[in-house]
Amino acid sequence: MNLGRLYKQGVIILACLSVAAAFLDWKKLPLSILIGGLLGLANLKGLAWGLRDFAASRPTGRVIFWSMVRFFILGTILFILALLKLINFIGILIGFTVVFTLILKEGLRTAREYSETGTGDAGKQFIDPPDASQ
Repeated sequence: MNLGRLYKQGVIILACLSVAAAFLDWKKLPLSILIGGLLGLANLKGLAWGLRDFAASRPTGRVIFWSMVRFFILGTILFILALLKLINFIGILIGFTVVFTLILKEGLRTAREYSETGTGDAGKQFIDPPDASQ
């Protein structure tokens, strides 16, 4: 999955949604959409780092610890913003949903590309597969 492309699409869509939401009567909605989307993209970056470490070696306590720290930080940020009444729950949900939908779309695109051509992100890992007959 191409994360750079996902980030670019996410920022563009979130900016467009925030501008469109600025015309509604809800004052906190545009900022909440941006915050929810940016937190979702940051969480995706942390998830990618964790999965890279997980794939590089067997699961260790360090990988699990940093995953828990990431979720704790995300929850703390959302709790503080809600406590200070700076965000709108619907806007946060819209931002997270946009990122989740983009992840699904990119995953399906990568899977379709791999199934049709036999290449894709997974195909880049093995340029010449080892010959089993030797």
